[in-house]
Amino acid sequence: MIANADGALERRDGVDMKNVKRTIRLGALGVAGILALGACSQGSADTDADEGDVTIRFAWWGNDERAEITNAAVDAFEAANPDITVETEFIDFNSYFDRLATATAGGDAPDVITMGGAYPREYGDRGALLDLAEVSQWLDLSVLDESALANGYFSETQYGVPTGANTFGAIINRDIFEEAGIALPDEESWTWDEFADLAVQLSDATDSDTYGAEDPTAADMLDAYLYQRTGQGLYTEDGTLAAPAEVITDWFTLTTQLRDTGGTPSASLTSELSTQTAPEQSLLGQGRAAIGFGWSNSIGALRDASGDDIVLARLPGDTGEHGSGMWLQASQLYTISSGTEHPEAAARLVDFLVGSTEAAEHIGTDRGIPSNPEIREFLAAEGLEENTQIEFDFIERVSGFVDGHFVIGPTGSTETALIVDRLNDQILFEQITPEQAGQQFVDEVTAAIS
Repeated sequence: MIANADGALERRDGVDMKNVKRTIRLGALGVAGILALGACSQGSADTDADEGDVTIRFAWWGNDERAEITNAAVDAFEAANPDITVETEFIDFNSYFDRLATATAGGDAPDVITMGGAYPREYGDRGALLDLAEVSQWLDLSVLDESALANGYFSETQYGVPTGANTFGAIINRDIFEEAGIALPDEESWTWDEFADLAVQLSDATDSDTYGAEDPTAADMLDAYLYQRTGQGLYTEDGTLAAPAEVITDWFTLTTQLRDTGGTPSASLTSELSTQTAPEQSLLGQGRAAIGFGWSNSIGALRDASGDDIVLARLPGDTGEHGSGMWLQASQLYTISSGTEHPEAAARLVDFLVGSTEAAEHIGTDRGIPSNPEIREFLAAEGLEENTQIEFDFIERVSGFVDGHFVIGPTGSTETALIVDRLNDQILFEQITPEQAGQQFVDEVTAAIS
């Protein structure tokens, strides 16, 4: 079975179907398709033990490199579990959740589903995910860090298993700082005003193709900025929006000034880059920005793509009165469909992926720093390459001062990132003012999560 020209699946004679990994092809409906889940959910899975040979499906988002290492881990699982065949499915992040919504609403969800962000709550609260307590005899969660497990626990139910820890922080290209003759920021004290000044200085001291900073606007960035300013991120524990319009206005005022002073790229370049999600496509990945913001597990890809000395640092403004705006978050979560016909096989696969050294040998830290201490020790003993060591060290340092705050976004909050991107484009192209954007953000996100 291979993909034809439009991505649909075809069977070709002579192919050994037992070992084929097939590429996801689920159609397109959009996040709105999840709304149908409440009506069409197949309910709780039959958690009796599987008997005989079974086939399950495992889906994730990513590129060909991730597919190669994941399929290698799956091959190891199949070798250890010859009664289980795993068909794997993957697609790029931008398309993944739209197509997953289509499949789930149609009763054709994969057995093991990779989740992230607010999606676990959206799917779990609508009955599309299995309560993992039902498969505890095959899935041992006691070996994982308790703080990491909290990422998959909501509505008094454990729905997800963290693949690894991750954090959102500042990303610094030390080579560009050295080229510009400008000292690195002191991450223990730098403020957002100092960041803005640095961005302008760096742009002025380098060639016209290099910028002091990438445009920093993103939903994750606003979450951290709000926590720094107010002591509360985007959402409250009871699922309401916690963002004051005036703080969102302050953020967009900052980014507008950065655009106007040349600290960040033009509106057209920022808008173009916003549609290119691969690390190597970013200004950081091209070695054309001195400062950016993103997730710690992107550091290896950025260093490899740029060839530059890129490191991780605390966010500006992170030592204010409300404490750190940074947090440890599951990079991704493995979940099991409530409609799976093979809960034992699905649970055994998840247990293998997060708890076996055989899987760790292939996956490593691709899905974050492992949440299983034994796996972390195994990887460290095996020896970490330089990029991974940088991430390991940063996660260890961050874990010493973050206060553990973590609120999973309520149902509808997956729209927030789209709202932020659209408003940011309108601001950058001077179609609306920061004040208008602040109020529109509050109004639109409130409507989305109501």
